[in-house]
Amino acid sequence: MGAAKIRKGDKVVVLSGKDKGRTGTVSQVLPKDGKVVVDGVNVAARHRKPTQTNPQGGIERAPAPMAVAKVAVADPKDGKPTRVRFEERDGKKVRVAVKSGETIDG
Repeated sequence: MGAAKIRKGDKVVVLSGKDKGRTGTVSQVLPKDGKVVVDGVNVAARHRKPTQTNPQGGIERAPAPMAVAKVAVADPKDGKPTRVRFEERDGKKVRVAVKSGETIDG
């Protein structure tokens, strides 16, 4: 498998679903499942019974994985969603935003 177009720490924009248009940072990438976890987006609520570790119980909210196809990298220039291509700059393979031509990593 080659270099991933979306990586941990990337700022992404959600393209479809209930959180369409929202932005967040990728906290986890699950390449085998083709999913990503984005902070504050696709938040699932779990009703937890009281346990020894959590005697209070209650509703636990945590971001759930979502399909990588539903997110796009935010352009470093204007924050709008963009596709990513790879280029060689200064002898290094870097990710480049298709719309603005800005480099995404270093």
